[in-house]
Amino acid sequence: MTASALSGIRVLELGDFVAAPYCARMLADMGADVIKVERPPDGDSSRRYGPFLDDAPHPERSGLFLYMNANKRGVTLDVETPTGRALLHRLLGQMDVFVVGLAPREMDALGLAPATLHAAYPRLVITSLTPYGLTGPYRDRRANDLTCSAAGGATFLTGRPEREPLTQPCFQSDHQCGISGIAATVAALLMREATGEGQTADISETDVMASIYVGANVTSSIAEGHDRQRTGVRYPGHYPDSLFRVKDGHICLNCPQIVQWVRFLEAMGTPEWTKDPRYRNRKAMAQQYPDEVDRVMTDMLKDRTKAELYAIGQERRVPIAMVQTAEDLYRDPHLRAREYFVRLAHAEVGEREYPGAPYKFSRTPWRALRPAPLYGEHNEQVYCGMLGCSRDDLVALRRTGVV
Repeated sequence: MTASALSGIRVLELGDFVAAPYCARMLADMGADVIKVERPPDGDSSRRYGPFLDDAPHPERSGLFLYMNANKRGVTLDVETPTGRALLHRLLGQMDVFVVGLAPREMDALGLAPATLHAAYPRLVITSLTPYGLTGPYRDRRANDLTCSAAGGATFLTGRPEREPLTQPCFQSDHQCGISGIAATVAALLMREATGEGQTADISETDVMASIYVGANVTSSIAEGHDRQRTGVRYPGHYPDSLFRVKDGHICLNCPQIVQWVRFLEAMGTPEWTKDPRYRNRKAMAQQYPDEVDRVMTDMLKDRTKAELYAIGQERRVPIAMVQTAEDLYRDPHLRAREYFVRLAHAEVGEREYPGAPYKFSRTPWRALRPAPLYGEHNEQVYCGMLGCSRDDLVALRRTGVV
């Protein structure tokens, strides 16, 4: 079997919910041996977050947990006990990467501050994913995906200009933080190859969102002399650059050049209203009367389907995209052709399809090797097999609540 990109790399994950687990999941997909640590008695909080199979809440049937933690081994460990911390350090001694999602204050209290760990394990790469980072006046403040999105500027720029800001879907801040963690981890591993020394990758979720959204806002401020504002479903520079309702959903239509707008109108049969010069001045349409144009556009498109309009766009070289729902994506022939979805058999939910990796390697393929672990599934394999504990030791650890 061809080796994967990170074959031979060992990763210990001590995180929760999305950011740290997603980072570790992608490392696992690239071939790293990832051991996920869950704290007893309840484990990762995503186990209590739906959607659940058959809408029946169950810690082994959370779709979010099953996706975020595939390709990992899983153990339970109470790191707040002296015995638990001792076991954690024994594991760290065998690791290349420590993906940790604990708050800085908690890391300090547990003796897991980066300086402490690097003194004991100089080759260890520590990937810390926190709301505000390990330094700065906000380092000890509590936050989640919602508050990091707001603090990083993303919420302010999302939604309609006349309405209040909107939150972003699908734990966007957490996912972006996890992706940044992947890049930082791989970069730190490359540096370790050159120097022999590990380092800490300090990922602030708010910084990640600010780098995306405030960056665009700063550019707007410099160029135009004012803060960028919410634009809803439209981009204000020209018309059309917007979303439109059609017979079976929505499309995105963007005509950055006048010739594309003309080709689109011709494909629609050049309705009488389109002959009015007011509907050929794309800047005026965008800035002076976009709602008026939206109404005639919606009436023109109401009997057209997404697929029909997409085909017209491809034929006429007009940028049109179908706004895909989750069901659309699941059935999408392009994703199917790229073998994006993978099947994994899980003891509780059976064989199911899951989203795969958002990349492909030509020489070191990613693999879906195992489903998300059951709670404490690999305790014996890790504590006895890796650390040399006896089965009696493991029973004692269970009885005392350490695992």
